[in-house]
Amino acid sequence: MKPETKSYPAISGSRTITFETGKLAHQAGGAVTVRQGDTVIFAAATMGGVREGLDFFPLSVEYEERMYAGGKIPGSFFRREGRPSTEAILTARLTDRPLRPLFPKGMRNEVQVIMFSLSADTENPIDVLAINAASAAVMISDIPWDGPVGAVRVGMVNREFVVNPTYSEMEVSSLDLRLAGTRDAILMVECGAREIPEETMAAALDFGHQAIQPLIDAQLKMQAEIGKTKREAQYFAINAELDQKVFNLVNGPMNELLDKPLSKAEFYAGMDSLTADMVASLTTVPEGAAPTDYPSVASVKSAFGKAEHAIVRERILAQGKRPDGRTPKDIRPIWCEVDLSPRAHGSGLFTRGETQVLTLTTLGTIGEAQELDNLSPTDTKRYMHHYNFPPYSTGEVKPLRGQSRREIGHGALAERALEPVIPAEKDFPYALRLVSEVLASNGSSSMASVCGSTLSLMDAGVPIKAPVAGVAMGLITDETGRYQILTDIQGTEDHLGDMDFKVAGTEAGITALQMDIKISGLSAQMMKEALGQAREARLFILGKMLATIATPRADMKPHAPRIITVKIPVDKIGALIGPGGKNIRALQEETNTKIDVQEDGTIYIASTDGIGGNLARERVEALGETAQIGRIYTGKVVRIAEFGAFVEILPGMDGLVHISQLDSERVNKVEDIVNMGDEITVMVTDIDPVGKIRLSRQAVLEGWTAEEAREKDAKKSGPRPGGSRPSGDRDRGRSGGGFDRRR
Repeated sequence: MKPETKSYPAISGSRTITFETGKLAHQAGGAVTVRQGDTVIFAAATMGGVREGLDFFPLSVEYEERMYAGGKIPGSFFRREGRPSTEAILTARLTDRPLRPLFPKGMRNEVQVIMFSLSADTENPIDVLAINAASAAVMISDIPWDGPVGAVRVGMVNREFVVNPTYSEMEVSSLDLRLAGTRDAILMVECGAREIPEETMAAALDFGHQAIQPLIDAQLKMQAEIGKTKREAQYFAINAELDQKVFNLVNGPMNELLDKPLSKAEFYAGMDSLTADMVASLTTVPEGAAPTDYPSVASVKSAFGKAEHAIVRERILAQGKRPDGRTPKDIRPIWCEVDLSPRAHGSGLFTRGETQVLTLTTLGTIGEAQELDNLSPTDTKRYMHHYNFPPYSTGEVKPLRGQSRREIGHGALAERALEPVIPAEKDFPYALRLVSEVLASNGSSSMASVCGSTLSLMDAGVPIKAPVAGVAMGLITDETGRYQILTDIQGTEDHLGDMDFKVAGTEAGITALQMDIKISGLSAQMMKEALGQAREARLFILGKMLATIATPRADMKPHAPRIITVKIPVDKIGALIGPGGKNIRALQEETNTKIDVQEDGTIYIASTDGIGGNLARERVEALGETAQIGRIYTGKVVRIAEFGAFVEILPGMDGLVHISQLDSERVNKVEDIVNMGDEITVMVTDIDPVGKIRLSRQAVLEGWTAEEAREKDAKKSGPRPGGSRPSGDRDRGRSGGGFDRRR
């Protein structure tokens, strides 16, 4: 019997989003589809048991992009989906971040959320729908959870906020804000913007939070009507007595340690020593005693972590003292440098405290832009940013296994921050790849990547619209209402704090924003304070960067390619490329250039050799020329016939020099004057209605005009085009002779 499908529509802004369940995947803990327009995503959530030895909550959130959803066959050798694309990984991260904080603390059961695309209409983006689908699947499942979560995208078109804008609307939007939250609080923000002022960003966040309420209502209705009873889960055992005992023992020594101005390594060494002492004193079982009367090593370490959490936070809230001795608004010492790599096209080193990032810029032709094989309507990307976080940056030893989700996410954030200031393709016809190498890290390496990228771009001579800087903000709160906003958080503060709030932008406004909140509420006042404090920090950091390099270099580095732009008629593209690419390959090899051809006839010539680039430009520009009567050309003899020689006067275009026009004196044999491959100077004396070109060498030698040449030629040879032709002249139409061979 076919199961009944239950449908729950929700109207957010002017968009209708529909949740459906009951038909698909009945053995999953919970399964739903979410639809907007013809874009549909499926999500299933399931809870398993507990694996032995785990000391964390094993949640996995996966999104798989199915190309059939857009009517596409994957563009790989195997013609099936392989490893997740960057966009799929970012969607999975986007979904994980608001879901994770709402699972019960200490939960140890494995939970898995899997999503995949069922339909993609190229109008409605799928990423925010994924968050709603995952939330609904968990809500109606048997998994303990404190949701639901609603998610929307907020755009700004014609200075008006728009809920869940389409791809076409996003092309003209100055804001791309993705927001997820509960009834009372915003939990996650991911945003790109075109220098949006702080007050506009605060208004957009409030607008987005209001827009998610209908989505939350629909999920609550689903749970009330069809939701499963929540199962019992297993939790990490809490020993309040042990927690208090450990706190009392470490409170004094830890405060003494925190009062010292220590580096990251010194601080963690001191904490490790305290932990080891605590574990040894509380877990050592005297001879003859029962082991069950003493706590486990894991429980003591857990209690120590809670004590650290409480002590560090109280020092910040009560005294305004941070672990490294800074006040809440202090920024760590900054120093910058550019031009570190002699061969890279641009390089910038940004160091803030114990975090150091080196970003290197590579410039390439438009043809080197990344080709995208995904479900969005965008098929290429000319600006790319990659982020590497090797283990030595934190003093660790780990195997290298390719880019992690975190590295991909941080690279995307830095890319989003710089994208609004990258010059348009028409103004700067280059593909750009930036790679940020994290050389040392103690918090906020993604924002250091933004700063290093700005330095690197200016060092490369890229005419960015404005320099961009970034800073990571934190928040400490307690149940009494006290709170402290922290500027430029380091690793410990990120781990122990209630918020990770990254803001990047120019002097004019915000270009990127990323926020994750670990608490249930963030007031509008807190948000405004955080944005204002971040702006102060951003301007301070920009000042430090501009003291190193104030503006983009006037000239690019010697090894960077110079790109010359040429426009030719579209019908001449085939002649430039040639059969099987023969012509363009030969031209590139001869001139040592790289040539990219656009469909509209725009040609990009890249060369590090000015002579080669100019030669290639002359050759390409010649394609756009047409033969003109009376004009003199120097061309190459490409074919010899009994009655004359065919001379290529422009690329792919040749004409006939009749034997009577080869010299001032009578010529008995063509080869007496010219041979194959010779270069001769000729004048165009006539072009007939079908494009056949008549040339004269004698006219050049005698200094005749085209009219004089035609008159004298007519007296010598009789009727010209339109009349009878000399013996053998009928061969002119073969092999393109006498025609524009580019047609």
